[in-house]
Amino acid sequence: MNKKFETRQLGNTSLNVSTLGFGAGSMGNLYQTVPDKEAQATLSAAIDSGINLFDTAPRYGAGLSERRVGDALRSLDKESYVLSTKVGRILKPDAKADINQLRHGFLTPMPFDAHYDYTYDGIIRSFEDSQQRLGLAEIDILLVHDLGAYTHGKDDRHYFKQFESSGYKALEELRKNGLIKAVGLGVNEVEICERVMNIGQFDCFLLAGRYSLLEQSPLHQFLPKCEAHGVSIILGGPYNSGILATGVRGKTIPHFDYEPAPKHIIDKVAKIETVCDEYQVTLAAAALQFPLGHAAVSSVIPGLGNAKRVEKTLALFSEHIPSEFWQQLKDENLLNQEAPLPTHKVTPS
Repeated sequence: MNKKFETRQLGNTSLNVSTLGFGAGSMGNLYQTVPDKEAQATLSAAIDSGINLFDTAPRYGAGLSERRVGDALRSLDKESYVLSTKVGRILKPDAKADINQLRHGFLTPMPFDAHYDYTYDGIIRSFEDSQQRLGLAEIDILLVHDLGAYTHGKDDRHYFKQFESSGYKALEELRKNGLIKAVGLGVNEVEICERVMNIGQFDCFLLAGRYSLLEQSPLHQFLPKCEAHGVSIILGGPYNSGILATGVRGKTIPHFDYEPAPKHIIDKVAKIETVCDEYQVTLAAAALQFPLGHAAVSSVIPGLGNAKRVEKTLALFSEHIPSEFWQQLKDENLLNQEAPLPTHKVTPS
């Protein structure tokens, strides 16, 4: 590796993760085909940059992302990376799968379909299947994927009961026996994270959005509760589904929380962009760096779809942002007054 990022401890575990991580959703052909050669070039660029946290899931391309991530990491010294994958879905062969069409958002050649299973047996099987797809004996972090009402709606109670009554026991055993080092959730909502803290001890939550340049509602209750519980946040989706990467001045419709952005969000981003202009700060750089101002946040993991995107993200992550910029956002009520501001070193050294 050519560089070294600042690292932060993950919960109370022995794991230390780079403040910039690699979200491998696009390695599963998210929305479009990514050729194998390009996928490996992307992962190699991330490894060479000094990123040490790699997050994947069976969901991403019906196993394709896990295969690619495993191929990239297999020859490395295990101490040089931290690997995260997810449980909660079992992949089953589907001979009728149309691999030429988007399935669950992925254009993947893998002829499998995912079935929810948060039981003890389901989680153990998912873990062992992931080891096979990755081609790796060791997985560091196991995240329960998409538990909660955000994904399951009226079926939330059913799946939560599966996890509460037997699934958590599987995670606890895997951690106790040293087969994994950390357990957590990979979700899009705060509420389910608060619910599971009543079940047992969690080490981390991979949370998409919710604490970002646009959203700071978790400041007063959720993040303090995480700190008291010994939970670290891995912050996914720092661009809030795109609007903090693209801004609102282009011709395309900006997206927020996976949908076209409402007017009040567009208006707020427009005001933030004006402050960015004043201080010559890139909007996307501010979005990447802001969450790390909070002590509960260990890493930020944007999606990195190609090697050029890795290079661009590294530049954004290391961009100098003056403290006056953050204070101006507070003065204009564009940031919560109590939000801790980034003062740490983010530049690879």
